[in-house]
Amino acid sequence: MSIDTAAAAQPPAVRIVTTGPEHCIAVRDDGVHADPAVLGTTLIAAVDSLYRSGKFLVGLDYPRFTRALFGHGPALPAAPGEEGATVRIAADIRPFDPARRALYRALKIGAGRAEYFFEPVWLADPLDPDGPGVPARLDADEFVADAWLKGVRCGIEIDTVRAAIASNRAERLMVARRLDPVPGQDARIVEVSDDLHRNDAPRQLANGRLDLGSFQNRFPQIRQGVRLLQKVAATDGEQGFEMSGAPLPPTPGRDADLASYGGPGTRVERCKDARGGGSSDYLVALRAGFLAVDAKSSRISIEDRIVSHDGVSARTTGNLRLSGDYEEFGEVQEQRLIEGESITVHGDVFGRLASRGGAILLHANLIGGSARNERGDIRVHGVASGALLQAFAGAVVLERAENCVVAGARVSIAHAVNCEIIGDEVTIGQAEGSVVAGRRVAIGSAMPRRQSEMRVCVLRPQGPDVEVLMAALDQRVAQFGELALRHKAQMTRLTAQPEVRRYLLLASKVRKNEISLSPEQAQQFRRMAQDVAPALKEIAAASAKVRAAEAEQQAGAQMLAGLDAQRRDAALVSTAELGQVRGETQVRLLAFDPAAGNPWLLAPRAVKARLRGPQPGALLFAGAAGGFAWDSTPKADQLPGDGSRLAASAE
Repeated sequence: MSIDTAAAAQPPAVRIVTTGPEHCIAVRDDGVHADPAVLGTTLIAAVDSLYRSGKFLVGLDYPRFTRALFGHGPALPAAPGEEGATVRIAADIRPFDPARRALYRALKIGAGRAEYFFEPVWLADPLDPDGPGVPARLDADEFVADAWLKGVRCGIEIDTVRAAIASNRAERLMVARRLDPVPGQDARIVEVSDDLHRNDAPRQLANGRLDLGSFQNRFPQIRQGVRLLQKVAATDGEQGFEMSGAPLPPTPGRDADLASYGGPGTRVERCKDARGGGSSDYLVALRAGFLAVDAKSSRISIEDRIVSHDGVSARTTGNLRLSGDYEEFGEVQEQRLIEGESITVHGDVFGRLASRGGAILLHANLIGGSARNERGDIRVHGVASGALLQAFAGAVVLERAENCVVAGARVSIAHAVNCEIIGDEVTIGQAEGSVVAGRRVAIGSAMPRRQSEMRVCVLRPQGPDVEVLMAALDQRVAQFGELALRHKAQMTRLTAQPEVRRYLLLASKVRKNEISLSPEQAQQFRRMAQDVAPALKEIAAASAKVRAAEAEQQAGAQMLAGLDAQRRDAALVSTAELGQVRGETQVRLLAFDPAAGNPWLLAPRAVKARLRGPQPGALLFAGAAGGFAWDSTPKADQLPGDGSRLAASAE
């Protein structure tokens, strides 16, 4: 059992003095106890009264003594928990013999320190008063009591005093010093999220291999509600003391403004600490997005898009696969990939861009790279050269294209040179040496260029195959309808049998709790079920066949509706218009199968082979001058080789 625990188990303390401030110091069987519940000044007054009364504390625990009086030093042990709990500070209280008090010299006090000259000491010999005396030793507890009365009440280095007394050498030592206050710590801002820093380690693939072309986390993405920063509050510091016991106030720590670190998409919230023990101010993400840190102000923002000024290369970012928008002010180097939603690049692009549905916007040039967009548009303000551009469900808008493959639902190019271009709507200001294919084609000026011929292909869906397929499918749907009617007739015949009809009627009422059966009736009902069981199995089989036939009929009807939509689409008008022909130019029909998908969805190599290869379609125009206009609306005339009534005009 520890001393403190034993003290708690003792009967109430026996007070040595019944009046004055000494009431907070008591002697028990296990030692001298002080009551830490009283004010420090009261306890100091009690100790001062004790020392001035000619007594001193024996077996003094000086660190505990200092803590109890001045609140400085190691923390006191936890109180036992009962009212009136005290702390043991010494072993006993004894009178201070005046003869021994005379052994202690004066202290040299100054500059916040106290020095004492230790030397061998002698007590007077009662048997020989005039003799040299009897050798004696100083005592650390007496030293503390004597120093108290000489004005040194705090800051005694008790271990130094004990060591000097034990050595019994003559030497001057510093025995006490001023306890300087400990200044408070300034409030500080600490990071509490691992997502605040980039991770430029190579990305690990699902198969365990490393993708050396991509970084693990170049642009940190933050979830909504994530704590980003925590404010650790400033501390007041620890009070110091002069050797006389006079307090020295500390300098409190300076506060910090957590809100100054918060930008758009963040706010300061008071939250409970993750480890418990109170609450703190946190900077929290208001929305999901990408982390942006201002290098000058250190403000943290959560942005909907990533804005980069470093360029995209193997050194800066590697390949990027993002779940949001991206804006780049530098260059995108060769063999680098940016994949995301909307992509905006202000520098030249030599690599690959892939959008999942936003917009791709290039303010400079696309050279030797590619831009692909699954659902949005592609726009290049500079020059596209030797590049691939595909907008599967959007528009491609270019100022100048050279040696490019361009495919999209809508294509608009101011000037195209040696390009392969395909789309539903194609509009070109000036085309040179290019192959242009579209359902609606409009070209301001067309001409060949060096060895590259100028060719225009008007896309026309293949109608007759759709008609044949629709006729066969319509017949198949009718067959399934007849099959369903035959199975329904069989079900009607079976359910019309009297025994089956009675059982089904009775079973329906029992299932709906419209009637309740007695035990005898329930037994008769079970026998009835056994009698009609074969007929019920036939009814169930016929019902399953009806459902299967109706499902096939419904699927066929849906497919028939899709083919009918294709047929109606095939009937839409196809047009071609060439404002001015300035060299050998051909215009032909180019058939495609709507069931195989839109032709501008083909792979780039397939697009190039399709447009540059032999064209078996009907020739609509061949000439080196003038203009040309054609549309597929039914007219009185009909072009050879075409299944619809067409009209054409040429200047």
